[in-house]
Order: sequence, then C-alpha cells, then structure tokens
Amino acid sequence: MIKKDVIVIGGGAAGFFAAINIAEQNPKLKVAILERGKEGLQKVKVSGGGRCNVTHAEFIPQELIKNYPRGEKELLGPFHQFMTGDTIEWFENRGVELKIEEDGRMFPLSNSSQTIIDCFLNEAKKHQVDVLYNQSVVNITSEKQLEGFQISTKDRVFSCEKVIVATGSNPKIWSLLENLGHSISQPVPSLFTFDIKDERIQDIPGVVAQDVEVKVLGTDLWSEGPVLITHVGMSAPAILKLSAFGAIELAKQDYKFQIEINFIKQSIEDALDVLKTLKHDLAKKTVYKSAQFDLPKRLWYKLVLASSMNQETRWADLNKSQLEDLASQLTQAVFQVSGKSTFKEEFVTAGGVDLKEINFKTFESKLQKNLYFAGEVINVDAVTGGFNFQNAWTGAFIVAKSISKC
Repeated sequence: MIKKDVIVIGGGAAGFFAAINIAEQNPKLKVAILERGKEGLQKVKVSGGGRCNVTHAEFIPQELIKNYPRGEKELLGPFHQFMTGDTIEWFENRGVELKIEEDGRMFPLSNSSQTIIDCFLNEAKKHQVDVLYNQSVVNITSEKQLEGFQISTKDRVFSCEKVIVATGSNPKIWSLLENLGHSISQPVPSLFTFDIKDERIQDIPGVVAQDVEVKVLGTDLWSEGPVLITHVGMSAPAILKLSAFGAIELAKQDYKFQIEINFIKQSIEDALDVLKTLKHDLAKKTVYKSAQFDLPKRLWYKLVLASSMNQETRWADLNKSQLEDLASQLTQAVFQVSGKSTFKEEFVTAGGVDLKEINFKTFESKLQKNLYFAGEVINVDAVTGGFNFQNAWTGAFIVAKSISKC
C-alpha cells in the first residue's frame, strides 16, 4: 500500500491546480495525482482550438456568476476568494502572461495551450507532486476510524488522509461517490450546436449574423449575440449560451424544438416601416441585391427568396404581403431544430455532485469529512469563453488553501 497525505483523483486542470497549490503552500504534505490516461491535461490541450481559453476578462463576481447556468448562487462567495484577477496573477508569477481578446476571452500570449501544460508540469515537478498515469480508480473506501481513505486503482492501493475528486464528468467516479452517500444530478450535455435542415441556411456555411436574438418557442429560454451558420445547422455564442442554460429543458425535448430568430433585433412593426421607406428610396433596384440592416449578403439573399419573391423583384414592385413576409423573416424567423452536435472537443456536461452536499467555503463534502471536490465533477457548468476553467481554478485554489492549513 502506498501512503500519501493527499490524493487528487484526476489529472486535468482542476486536479493539477489543486495539487500544485497544496504542495507549494504546505511542502510537508505528500501529494499525488492519479490520472486514468497515459497523459493528463487533455481538456487544457484542446481548449480554445489548442490555444487554451484560460479565463474571461470579467472582474466583478456578481457579473461573473451570470455565466453559470448551474452554480450561479453557490459560486458568488468562492469568486470573492479567488477569481479572474487572481488567476492572471497566478500565471504571471510563474512566467505565463495572458492576453485579452476583443470578446473578453483570455489566452496565453504564446497562443498555445502547451504553455499552460508546461507550466503545470514544471510546477508539479518543482513542488514534488507525484503524478501517476494509467491509474484508473476503481474504488474509494472511507476509513472512518482513521478519518482517511483507501483508494484502489487497477494495479495499486493507496491510503491517504484527504481526497480531492477532480475528474470532471466521469460516470464511473460519480458512481463511486454515490457509494459514499452523495447524490448525483443526472448528467446531460451542455454547450452544443443545433442541427437544422432548412433552405434558408443551406449552402451558406461560415456566414455570421453578428447580433441576433434567439428564443426557444414554448419556453422562457432566450439569448443574444452572434450566430454562425454551419454545415449542419447553427453555432456561435448565441446558440451555445442557449444550449447551456437550456441543457435540462432541451434534453427533455429530445433536442427537437423550434427556435425563433430576430436577425435585426427590431420589432416587426419597425422593420416594416424601414422596408416601406426602402421601397420608395430604392424603387428601381432589386431587393435581392440590396442587402440591408448590416446583414451578410448571403443570408440576406436567402431571407429575400423565402419571402415570396425572386432575384428580379424590384423594391417598387413589392406588395403588402411580400413586405410583411420579409419583415417576418428578418424578425421572427422560425427554424426547426432536429438534434445537437458536440461543440468541437470542448465537451461540457450539466450534472454532477449535488451542490447542497458541498460546503462552498472549502469545497469539502458535507457528508464525508476530508473529501473535497474541484471542477466539473460537481453540478456546475458554464457558457463558453473560459468560464468553466475559472470555476476549476477557483474551486481548486480554495480546496488547496483549506487542506494546506491542516
């Protein structure tokens, strides 16, 4: 049996961050990371298209929490302990400078996730964290009389006083946590794109409508922002945000529902007024070739053809019905969603350890002394943009602070 003071289950972002900070703050503690794969930090590697979206430039806790469909209320206190500014400082103190992009996402100056991976591996080595790969955990036993744990992998047995579970969305680990008395909120996908087959978006992949409003009909779900037309449907922040906040509701509907898009964020009445003015001002021009409202030309073409007119129809020849059709396409376009597609490799799941069973001052289990959680293993998830990583850094740092004091 291998004895350690602290075992971290999971060699991802939260696991490494927790282990490094514990070993740095309390060098007396023997810390080990058990990673089931042959290498760790895989989500870090693929994040942001291989650039690693480390965090988001939102520095007010009350605003930051609005990006978490699950965990908003619980994370307010933790974000007052450790948040974006602390993350930036932590990395800068270790030679990794971050930059802010126009949309608020933050990346290493190098534009490479390998910079973050190298930082973690170097820090783990420097602070003598034992990183063990190919160690898939098969059992966690609580030794109550010793207030410790016995952890079995396929070929080794470890004993320790404290355990941090940082395995992300791992059903096998959730099952082991249920054996220890925890409740698991049913996992469902979050952060996914919408599959849509519709003539209006066919053959125009890559087109972006910059500022739209999207509603899921029959629900209170809505979002705004850019929408990207893809080969299979729609993506980009407006859609991904809807998928995150609607993760549970949309799963219940088996990912078959209708969305209504307002491409110009105006009322149908205001749009009609503008179109009537254009009918007069652009009388001799064709509607098809006169893109308006700052819409991409290829999208404008599609919406025009969906409005009972052809490529030769002139503004002057528009009748009341055609004007109303075009105003409706611009402000109330309804699309049938037929399914979902995972958003790149950055798969995020809603679900995990019930938040009521966690003390958010320490991220320790309320049911099992010396058992801690960090990252997506708990029922917290966020919209895209670096927010899931910020949850990982915050939880892991608070766990480390709590354990280091012991």
